[in-house]
Amino acid sequence: ALAQAVHWNYSVEALALILPIGLSFHTFQSLSYVVEVYRGNQKAERHFGIYSLYVMFYPQLVAGPIERPQNLLHQFHTEHAFDDKRVEDGLKLMAWGLFKKVVIADRLAMMVNNVYNHPTQFEGIPLIIATVFFAFQIYCDFSGYSDMAIGAAQVMGFRLMDNFNRPYFSRTISEFWKRWHISLSTWFRDYLYIPLGGNRVSNARRNFNLFFTFLVSGFWHGANWTFIAWGALHGAFLVIGNETRQRRERLKRSIGIEPGARLNRLLQTLFTFAIVCFAWIFFRSRSIHEASYVVTHLFSGIRTQIPMALHNTNGARDSIVYLGEGKWVFGLAILGILAMEGVHVLQRHMQMRRMLAEKPAWLRWSVYYGLVLSILLFGVFNKTSFIYFQF
Repeated sequence: ALAQAVHWNYSVEALALILPIGLSFHTFQSLSYVVEVYRGNQKAERHFGIYSLYVMFYPQLVAGPIERPQNLLHQFHTEHAFDDKRVEDGLKLMAWGLFKKVVIADRLAMMVNNVYNHPTQFEGIPLIIATVFFAFQIYCDFSGYSDMAIGAAQVMGFRLMDNFNRPYFSRTISEFWKRWHISLSTWFRDYLYIPLGGNRVSNARRNFNLFFTFLVSGFWHGANWTFIAWGALHGAFLVIGNETRQRRERLKRSIGIEPGARLNRLLQTLFTFAIVCFAWIFFRSRSIHEASYVVTHLFSGIRTQIPMALHNTNGARDSIVYLGEGKWVFGLAILGILAMEGVHVLQRHMQMRRMLAEKPAWLRWSVYYGLVLSILLFGVFNKTSFIYFQF
């Protein structure tokens, strides 16, 4: 606009390259340093090179995890000698992250994109499957990046914080946010929610603090009403959950479901996953209009779609269930999700890497070779960027 105003015949397309990569992530990391130094919890770093390395540490630069100065800065003052066991552990984690990205996330993306790029052409079962698939796509995409970032840092001798902890096993939205994008959720907790008063205020003010924090979290993801709606939904889920907790417990007891019963835990997990998926509709949609269409047509036409899919009338199963990608793509995606969730179940009490270290060499190396071969044979290598690169 300035060039046009002064009649300057100059192309400014290259300015698109000037926007720093990972802007929001290293801005938040810098802010945490400023706040912690101001509070007196962290000594100011006088070495400009080390401070720059803290802000722009390459493994987690583009998409986190967002580190704190107390955890990372002192590691840059320490000499890290080569340790083959540490390098091996880091490479294993990087391989696992790559598996989640190229074998699961990018394969799911093929089917999710077919629906969400043209949502008004679908209704019912395809919208439901695409929404559930996107939940796993964004998890595998983002946690896969985090695993590779943490693994790459570990190879060089640095310890980054864990960013995900089996979030879809959560039984409440509050627990979900203790397991999902942990570095961001704790950042908002420490630097926004608690300064607003946190839990040390009236119930009404606490609900406002929760809702406002998640509204800001939605805005952090992008200047689009879909992200605002996504953040507002999670804030509303938390407020409603807090306000109805006692009533829900009384209702469960009245119908014979004890709080600690296995059935209760299963129902809580399934319900939490369902409302998280519902919120993902707004996150994935390109506009509020498209999100509204998906929400209002989630259960449309299911009665006619089920018999058509079961009997594959006119090849309906391909578009209704397989989302236009065929049964092999669909089947491999399902197998990938099951394999990942199987690993999650196994490592409830111990990391898989530690668990495998105690097994015989033939079993360990069979798993390692199987992981690498599955990446090479079943990975989708179409240069699909990470979802969180855009934030």
